[in-house]
Amino acid sequence: MTFSHDVEHALEVVVDLVNTDPTATGTESLPDVGALRVFIDTHKISEIESVNDADLRAVRDLRPRLRAVFEADDTSGAASLVNRLLDGARVMPRLTDHDGYAWHMHYFAPGSAPAEHILIDAGMALSFVVVAGEHERLQICSAPDCERVLVDLSRNRSKRYCDSRTCGNRLHVAAYRERQRAAAV
Repeated sequence: MTFSHDVEHALEVVVDLVNTDPTATGTESLPDVGALRVFIDTHKISEIESVNDADLRAVRDLRPRLRAVFEADDTSGAASLVNRLLDGARVMPRLTDHDGYAWHMHYFAPGSAPAEHILIDAGMALSFVVVAGEHERLQICSAPDCERVLVDLSRNRSKRYCDSRTCGNRLHVAAYRERQRAAAV
């Protein structure tokens, strides 16, 4: 299943935001307002002019709520969590073609605070995944010592690690070495 560019972009933001939490990495990756500004700019999150300490706290508070959707046992549980995410949000669908991108939907109200903007984009993207019956694509890394989240957008649903160069490669090397030890015995 292929999602629209907007949905895939929002899912990438969700994954990267959840993975800034110390729960995922052991280190706070959004330590200050400057780091939040870099996160917003790096992910090309539009229409956010300035950020402050309150915005940082609010964005950090989103992380466990978003992670919970990845941890949901089934589609019904994920749907319930997404509904709770969007409960009370000021959703305001509108078409836009900013920054050289083709026409696409924005769901957040103009002037929304960063946390509200991210929450609405995330909630809508996650809702599209659930509606498509693709909740199982929202995963926690399969490496036993990793708590990062990922979205498996591969055709054959084979992605299991947050990063194949680190977690995936590390486990493949360990398995190879174990096979070599077993063959030498």
